[in-house]
Amino acid sequence: MTESGNGPLSGVRVVELAGIGPGPFAAMLLADLGADVVRVDRPGGAGLGVDPAYDITNRNKRSVLVDLKSPDGAAQVLDLVERADVLVEGYRPGVAERLGVGPEECLVRNPRLVYGRMTGWGQQGPLADTAGHDIGYIAITGALGMIGRPDGPPAVPANLVGDYAGGSLYLVIGVLAALQHARTEDGRGQVVDAAIVDGTAHLTAMIHGMLAAGGWQDRRGSNLLDGGAPFYGTYETADGGYMAVGALEKRFYAEFIRLLGLGQDVPDREDLAGWGELRTAIAARFRTRTREEWTAVFQESDACVAPVLSLREAPRHPHLAARGTFVEHSGLTQPAPAPRFSRTPGAVRRPPARPGADTAEIARDWQVPGLLAPSPADPSGAAPAPSGGAGRAEEKDAAG
Repeated sequence: MTESGNGPLSGVRVVELAGIGPGPFAAMLLADLGADVVRVDRPGGAGLGVDPAYDITNRNKRSVLVDLKSPDGAAQVLDLVERADVLVEGYRPGVAERLGVGPEECLVRNPRLVYGRMTGWGQQGPLADTAGHDIGYIAITGALGMIGRPDGPPAVPANLVGDYAGGSLYLVIGVLAALQHARTEDGRGQVVDAAIVDGTAHLTAMIHGMLAAGGWQDRRGSNLLDGGAPFYGTYETADGGYMAVGALEKRFYAEFIRLLGLGQDVPDREDLAGWGELRTAIAARFRTRTREEWTAVFQESDACVAPVLSLREAPRHPHLAARGTFVEHSGLTQPAPAPRFSRTPGAVRRPPARPGADTAEIARDWQVPGLLAPSPADPSGAAPAPSGGAGRAEEKDAAG
């Protein structure tokens, strides 16, 4: 029986060609929504050396081990493709084609297949064949240049803005849209080219509109939403913690000032020339109490103030705990599937997939007995133990 749970994508079959970063995260999202995701792992591993038992981006998936450079490797993947609805790959342009599992070969076997391609630079363009990572992708789109203090260098937002927001989420949107089309009466499969530079640029649409209208200055730390406004930013507390302030609307700002205890002794928020003095007054006030004390002051108010928590602290926040925003499964505390569905809720059903551990089960469920053929590198048929190192250079993800 196909492993799918009861999410809205129950019954959808996805083949994921193993990679790192945004591709696996996109496939995890599809798996969280109920899709049966089979990850095709390579001998020797494809990741960053993370123990597979802790790689949450591989939860809710199953894994087979296939050497795409072996004589039978491409045929084994194409057998899976023939029975799939979606394929996700994150190789550099041209690599999948050289391995025999590019769009042309796959769509011949399965004309309704949605072939999702995850790269940083995209399939075409001067940089398409070069290596890259999140920081470079968000740098050239202008997104990185917006983040940070005006008197310092741009601040690196981990790899959330490029890899996952501009990459994974746009790939999933594209895949689901193409899947909807493929399932119409005259629909056919197609290639979805999800480039992190495209998605990240798309995320800045509102800012470009504000820039054109004269409501945004093209420098960081000088605008309403980038920390330039004293009522939208972070402030240090007496114990070295931080509070996040987002009191944009006037009525919320009034509540903020009242609870902070500043009264009318500060410049009006509409006086841009007084923003520096206002910021200094707010900062001085926050330094008089601890983060916990200020959290209690602003709790359940409309002042739009929240404590800045660490990754380990976040699951214990009362609101997130009440909603079950984080869950524990197989000994791992992790974000719960999102978004939520009233009729077809997703769930964490399986721990992170171990490379090759589900080969027999997948061969049975997908009716692909060729997966059980011994690997040329291992005549015994036993799956080799995964190792940490980076992926092979010519197959390394273009994104991540």
